[in-house]
Amino acid sequence: MMTLLSFLCLGFFLGMRHATDADHVVAVTTIVSRERTIRNAALIGVAWGIGHTLTLLLVGSAIIIFGVVVPTRLGLSLEFTVALMLILLGFLNFKSFARSLGQPAHREDESTSRVLHEHLHQHGNLVHSHFHGHEPEAHDHGAGNRSPTWLDVKLGRLGFYQTVRPLVVGIVHGLAGSAAVALLVLPLIQNPLWAIAYLLIFGVGTIAGMMLITAAIALPFRYSARRSAAFHRHLGLAAGFLSVGFGLFLVHQIGFVDGLFTK
Repeated sequence: MMTLLSFLCLGFFLGMRHATDADHVVAVTTIVSRERTIRNAALIGVAWGIGHTLTLLLVGSAIIIFGVVVPTRLGLSLEFTVALMLILLGFLNFKSFARSLGQPAHREDESTSRVLHEHLHQHGNLVHSHFHGHEPEAHDHGAGNRSPTWLDVKLGRLGFYQTVRPLVVGIVHGLAGSAAVALLVLPLIQNPLWAIAYLLIFGVGTIAGMMLITAAIALPFRYSARRSAAFHRHLGLAAGFLSVGFGLFLVHQIGFVDGLFTK
């Protein structure tokens, strides 16, 4: 019994260690770069961990119970999907940065030298923008009315909307790494139920580890958001370059060094 409990404790700490893999950290950094609070960043880590754990349990259980064998080329293809996903996340950050350049957060009224801040409000199916200052007379309604996208109208205010992306990213990461983790467990734990319990504890450890990692990553982004909006935007741009660069490195590593395209 103590040996099995030791395996479960080991699974938890190995799960926390698994969360620190480079591709995991780069992916969540790209997502967290858009967050301004540590709480939201930690929730992103939890969502990523849940997605990773779901696929880990499904694929790992199939391997443990039914003896499913994952072909080498399929495993490499799933890992290649992670590389493509990192590149996509980076380009999403580029798009966000470009969009932020066209949406100034404030402007100065030349006649009164007051700083007027832009705010967006939703009225029915329209998003209405206007500028206002902190003085009672400073309230400028502009012609910036625009129709939001369907997702903005339907999902924009829901709490789970911002967690969909890290959840999907976690699922993709789980698909890419489930086979190796499950095969590592099989020789060590003969009872399938204990092996599945190990995978569950491993997943919980991954969730805890990623929650801590995303909270730590959010600290500089939160600080930059409070000090300088421009610097905060450029940090997000840097995270995008990091994601694209690491994704391209994985494309070369998996596609040509590991032999996905050459064997």
